[in-house]
Amino acid sequence: MMRRFSCLLRLAGKSAWNRRGTLGVVVFSIALSTALLLGIEKLRTQIRESFVQSVSGVDLIVGARGGDMQLMLYAIFHLGGATNNMGWDSARKISERDEVAWTIPISLGDSHKGYPVVATTDAFFEHYRFRGDRRLRLAEGKWLGTLFDVVMGAEAAAKLGYSPMRKIALSHGNSGTHLTEHADKPFTVAGILAPTGTPVDRSLYIGLPAMEAIHVDWRGGAPIPGLRVSAEQVTRFNLEPKSITAMLVGLEKRSRVFAFQRAVNEWKSEPLMGVMPGVVMDRMWGMVNTGERALLLVSALVTLTGLAGLAAAILAGLGERRRELAILRSAGARPLDILILTACEGGLIVVSGVLCGLSALFVLVAAVSPILADKYGIFVYLSPPAAGEWALLGCICLAGLVASLFPALRAYRMSLSDGLTISI
Repeated sequence: MMRRFSCLLRLAGKSAWNRRGTLGVVVFSIALSTALLLGIEKLRTQIRESFVQSVSGVDLIVGARGGDMQLMLYAIFHLGGATNNMGWDSARKISERDEVAWTIPISLGDSHKGYPVVATTDAFFEHYRFRGDRRLRLAEGKWLGTLFDVVMGAEAAAKLGYSPMRKIALSHGNSGTHLTEHADKPFTVAGILAPTGTPVDRSLYIGLPAMEAIHVDWRGGAPIPGLRVSAEQVTRFNLEPKSITAMLVGLEKRSRVFAFQRAVNEWKSEPLMGVMPGVVMDRMWGMVNTGERALLLVSALVTLTGLAGLAAAILAGLGERRRELAILRSAGARPLDILILTACEGGLIVVSGVLCGLSALFVLVAAVSPILADKYGIFVYLSPPAAGEWALLGCICLAGLVASLFPALRAYRMSLSDGLTISI
């Protein structure tokens, strides 16, 4: 039985090769559909992974009490704004607790040409992790040094065309078209970060004292009339912050995160809340789940179109092959052999298309991934097909086999006399 099947498989291969011109178009269509379907699936899963891993190793985000998604949006993605700040005294006390390993204070509110300005400390550059355990690194220049230094994210620097040593002025506020600039206290671009594929790329980073320095002569969101403190004079003032927007916290033992979260939520000196970033990010990604499924559905429909082309091509060729099939019948082939022969031919075409699509996808990812990482901070990497991708490949092959069964059944029903009486 196996020998007979092997013989039919070789015969199917030779028959397909004789019609390689026509079937090559079908193989190309299936390869393109496979590459599109798997490419969208790979891009979808890796973008989700990138989104969820925008920040790693942070056990809790602490801020003023409010919505957990809102806290995540402005603390990690720098979108929107906090309704209230948390006191610096509370931030310092939290950082001194025994279970806390490190903290990263964050203060928001200012911007530069549409990009958010984040005031923080050196702990941000030391402890911030993304995509597992990747650290921030410089592409050019140096880290924060003097009071009016600024380190820029890769995307912000590239879009604005900035390089180290460039003088810039920050703007008060982060929304609107007519923002007041802190022109009397210019900053110097000290360094530019390497692309990360996270919100870090779209932000500017200064020290917490610098945020206080540019607001020394401001009250209630506006300059104090008649008072101007120069950049040289501002160093004489106390530049310790009175409040911050949020704080990222890393614990000595992650098993204590729930007890620590409860302690933060029950903080007595002011109403605070702590959220676990992984939990909130999963909820946020679930909100866009419908869109990603629609994209996957479109690519699946494209794949089905390619498989329909396979069935159409084999059916169209049956009319020309009726004499060939009749000769096979007269040589002793059984009707079941004709069915298996035609089904094997369709299966070979589908497998060839799938393999070509996989190869094309790997070549494309290898060629494009360095460009995406360097220019846009989007990390798409080569990897063996994941469980979901193997399932998609299996569905493509199964659908191709089903599509090839229709012309196989038609060939099965062809009579010997019908084939022999076709006029030449």
